[in-house]
Amino acid sequence: MFGTAWLAPLADTQIVRRCVDAAFARASRVRTLQLDDMDAATVQHKILMKLVRHAQGTRYGRDHDFAFLSSVADYQNRVPLRDYDAFWTQYWQAAYPKLDNITWPGFTPYYALSSGTTSGATKFIPVTHEMVKSNRKAAFATMALYRAARPLARTFTGKFFFLGGSTEFRKQADGSHAGDLSGIATKELVDVARPYTFPSLELSLIPDWETKLAKLTEAGIREKIAAVSGVPSWMLKLFDTVLQATGKRTLRDVWPELQLIVHGGTKFDSYRETFHSVVGDGVDYCEVYPCSEGFIATEDPRYKLLRLVPDHDIFFEFIPIEYFQDGKLTTDKPTRHTLATVTPGVVYAVAVTTCAGLWSYLIGDTVRFESVQPPLLHFTGRIRNFLSAFGEHLIEEEVEKAIAVAAAVCGVRSKDHHVGPVFPTDPKVPGHHLYLIEFHDRPPADQQQFLTALDNELSRLNEDYAAHRLGNLTMMPPQLKLVPVGGFDAWMAARGKAGGQNKVPRMDNSGKMTYEIVSWLSAFRR
Repeated sequence: MFGTAWLAPLADTQIVRRCVDAAFARASRVRTLQLDDMDAATVQHKILMKLVRHAQGTRYGRDHDFAFLSSVADYQNRVPLRDYDAFWTQYWQAAYPKLDNITWPGFTPYYALSSGTTSGATKFIPVTHEMVKSNRKAAFATMALYRAARPLARTFTGKFFFLGGSTEFRKQADGSHAGDLSGIATKELVDVARPYTFPSLELSLIPDWETKLAKLTEAGIREKIAAVSGVPSWMLKLFDTVLQATGKRTLRDVWPELQLIVHGGTKFDSYRETFHSVVGDGVDYCEVYPCSEGFIATEDPRYKLLRLVPDHDIFFEFIPIEYFQDGKLTTDKPTRHTLATVTPGVVYAVAVTTCAGLWSYLIGDTVRFESVQPPLLHFTGRIRNFLSAFGEHLIEEEVEKAIAVAAAVCGVRSKDHHVGPVFPTDPKVPGHHLYLIEFHDRPPADQQQFLTALDNELSRLNEDYAAHRLGNLTMMPPQLKLVPVGGFDAWMAARGKAGGQNKVPRMDNSGKMTYEIVSWLSAFRR
């Protein structure tokens, strides 16, 4: 999509940049029309059959009779839903890292290290050459939809700042490499594209987050940056460092060409107000929904909703959330929907079948469709981020919205948060939710006003929550514990999760992690 390799030495000249930008605009219109004209359900069926045929000679394919499957129904009858732990213990662990022909044919060059925020365990997710191409195609869809909706944008007249994790890799016995997914993307970036992106491979390779942040700031403020991409909490850290280094008021004062912020990895509601004040006016925002297992969806600016990408060698299944309890399936035979059968308004867990050898693999996320044609959806949270310690059935999306509303009522901006239950120690006194919140500039002057607004909004959004809160019979009002500035960053760093794609776990249904954070912060404050 960037032209031919011979352009690379000239790519940083303005005339070439303008030509590339014009060519990209034309390609964006073509790709957008392709997506709009596509029958997503039919495309999905073809992709599933393609994946099944390609992998029928693998151990997994033989175990599940891939050679005899000819429909989605056949596939779902033979292939059960599995999570990471099941794949690891049943197929990958004994052979790792040499997974050739176990669940996908051929050599697996990369393994994406996933932080496993709900379980605390590191996961090794296969990333094949086919998956690298899949991610590129989905990333192109992101920019194509944006450029088609904003034809006057000029994203190639400046550089795209990718704020990713470390690109330091762990070389393994079979010659494969394990590392951060953003590092894999950086390493696999085609050479002709490098003049249009920042940082350099050398800067990306810095493993220590604080050192990397300082170097990125020092080099970045001298660049013409047209777009920035990353996890919201770490982008804010970068922006704060950049503004301190330059003495400027907003990011647009530093980078006048800045047109686009691409964010993902967590819900954006709690960050929106802060971003607008720090970034400045005249900048568009685009949400993306990638994960280590594959790219799920990207924002279509025309609808202001996430749009599932149906044609990049990933087959999607959707399982109603009522089949889950504490993150686990409650039955071996849940109803498994595809794009042909999903119903708007229903919360579904997502399972993916991919060109990296994942088969009906539960990624742990939940979504809710707003439309089927085109396939538009909301990310609603994690399966385990389904806070129901007292039967209240809160999802992450509702908590995000309530915090944003309470912050607006009190005229403050939340930076990061975590919520978990505090269980009763006296049978006469019900338990409650404890909110740990780090505010951007200052905490609310009236903390009770903040909590009342949050409580009221949750009651409005969720009938189960409202029923439990009625008369304080089964749940007491929520409580707030202020997290000092930098507290969450310090806690994440202490766990070895600083920077890049790592993010603070939003919910904890058991209360154990909430207690751990509170205890750690008590020591940190001293």
